[in-house]
Amino acid sequence: MNAPSPKTRLLIVEDDKEMREGLRDFFELRGYLVTTAEDGEVGLQKVTSLPPYDVVLLDIRMPKMSGFDVLREARRAGVKSPIIVVTVEDRKEHRLQGFELGADDYVSKPFNAEELAARVKAVLRRSQSPANAPMDIYTIGETEINFSNHSARRDGDPVEFTALEFDILKYFIQHRGRTVSRKELLRDVWGISGEVTTRTIDRHVASIRKKIEDDPSHPDYIETVYGIGYKFSG
Repeated sequence: MNAPSPKTRLLIVEDDKEMREGLRDFFELRGYLVTTAEDGEVGLQKVTSLPPYDVVLLDIRMPKMSGFDVLREARRAGVKSPIIVVTVEDRKEHRLQGFELGADDYVSKPFNAEELAARVKAVLRRSQSPANAPMDIYTIGETEINFSNHSARRDGDPVEFTALEFDILKYFIQHRGRTVSRKELLRDVWGISGEVTTRTIDRHVASIRKKIEDDPSHPDYIETVYGIGYKFSG
C-alpha cells in the first residue's frame, strides 16, 4: 500500500456519522491526517482555516449549510485546496453546479472506497497545497525576493529584509488571495498561541510595505482587512 506523505491533511465534511467515521478510519489507515466536520457550518470554518488542507471531501446534503454553499463560500474566501464533492446527488445539473462552484472532482454515493482513494491521489498530484509549494525567487512589482539566500533587490538595488520579515512575506505569498488573521500569523510564523498583543505584527508589516510598495500608505500588495488581519494580492 502506497501511503501519502505523513503531512497530507484531509478534511471530511459529512453529516452521516457512520459514513464520516468509516471514511476517517479508511484514510487514517492509509497514512492521512484526517479531520472531520459533521455539518456545513463547521465544515466551512475548518476548510477556511489555516494552514490549508491538502484535500477536502465534501458532502452536499448537510444540516445548517449545504455543501454547495460551503464550496461557494470557500472559493470566495480564496481557498485553493482541492475539493471532491461526495454525494447522492448524481443528476447532471448537480454535477455541473459542483464544477461551476469550483469542485475538483465529483463522486456519487454509493462508491467504492478504493476508487475514492485513487481520486484523492489524483487531485493531490494535480494540485499541490499552496503552503507546501516550492519557492525560490518571487517578484512583487519592482522587487525580486530570493527566499533561498534571503536576499532582495528593488529596481536592481539591494533591499534589506530581516529574517522575520522574509518569513512573514513568504507566509503571505503562500496564502495569497486569502485573508490572514493576526492570530494565524502569530501562531504560524512566530509560533505563539493565545491572546497576545498584535502591535508587533503591524510594525513588521509596515516595514515590509516600505520595501515593496510604491506608496506604503496606499498599498497595492498587502491590504489591511480591518478587524481581522491582512490579504496579500501580489
